Amino acid sequence: MLFRFRDSGVAKKIVERLKEMNLDIRVMHVCGTHQDTLVRFGLDELFSSVGVEVRQGPGCPVCVTTPFEIAQATTLARCGKTVVTFGDMAPVPSVGGSLLDARAEGCDVRIVYSVEEAVKVAKREPQRDVVFFAVGFETTAPTTAAALLSETPPNFYVLSAHRLIPPAMEALLRLGELRIDGFINPGHVSTIIGTTPYERISAKYRVPQVVAGFEPLDMMMGIYMLARQIKEGRCEVENEYSRVVRADGNVKAQNMMREVFSVVDTKWRGLPEIPESGLSLRRSFEEHDASKAFEDELKELLERKAEFKEPTGCRCGEILRGLIYPEECPLFAKRCTPESPVGPCMVSREGSCNIFYKYRRK
Repeated sequence: MLFRFRDSGVAKKIVERLKEMNLDIRVMHVCGTHQDTLVRFGLDELFSSVGVEVRQGPGCPVCVTTPFEIAQATTLARCGKTVVTFGDMAPVPSVGGSLLDARAEGCDVRIVYSVEEAVKVAKREPQRDVVFFAVGFETTAPTTAAALLSETPPNFYVLSAHRLIPPAMEALLRLGELRIDGFINPGHVSTIIGTTPYERISAKYRVPQVVAGFEPLDMMMGIYMLARQIKEGRCEVENEYSRVVRADGNVKAQNMMREVFSVVDTKWRGLPEIPESGLSLRRSFEEHDASKAFEDELKELLERKAEFKEPTGCRCGEILRGLIYPEECPLFAKRCTPESPVGPCMVSREGSCNIFYKYRRK
């Protein structure tokens, strides 16, 4: 499959055009699926050979969830709540252990594939307090909103760790730790929010952007479009993924998010608190907000919030900011493996360390 797409006429032409540009640029994507495509098909090496360095930013929702948020979920499990979440979230370590550790202790922690499954658990077992540990960007937040806008059982609660991608992109540019010549924007997030929210970033920071799909040729075309903008001195938002993404996005999904969530300042793993980058349940949905409903159970944890730091030696935060590659972490493929992860970047299928370990480990 790797050679099939590389040998296609379109792929060959894109590579030839990139070579002709005589490039020396660094671009960033903020999407775990893009990272998987990039490494699995050897595109990172191909782009590097034509003067394009591609770095992964904070595009893995499991990875950017903070140790404190994980500790909130494990605390509720140990207090007798039924905690349900996605499979990638359960093994992520934190101070006091992961959700899988809590399950090994006898706590009721369950893996689901969707928020709808979590709601079904609450309906089937009305005697239990069921807490859905909700992670994800604009792609999954509408599904959480839709669940809360339907006939939600009174024993169903949400612990929201939802986040928004554009504010994180701005935060990276403000930090200025890394030269970013352009962004490849995530196709699935853009399906919901459209291309318009990115335009302010291009105007304010003079940075080109291209929304791209997830097939190898999508990424190749996205990089080519970005390289053209950089060479021509343009700073626009272009849409390679036009077969799915529209300028105004999915307006119905956006309206559901606005109805259910308030935008709040939120800390991201590896980044400082980012203004208006998180989603918290509105007051009208307070009875389903786990952080409010179980405030007493979480009170002591909140007082110890400063204790919840990155694992010793783990450089996941720097990887999420695009400062280093996974192999530059001294724990990578040694003390930190998918079977025994130290940080979330090795746990999640969208984490850069997990992807490098799977496809590139020597």
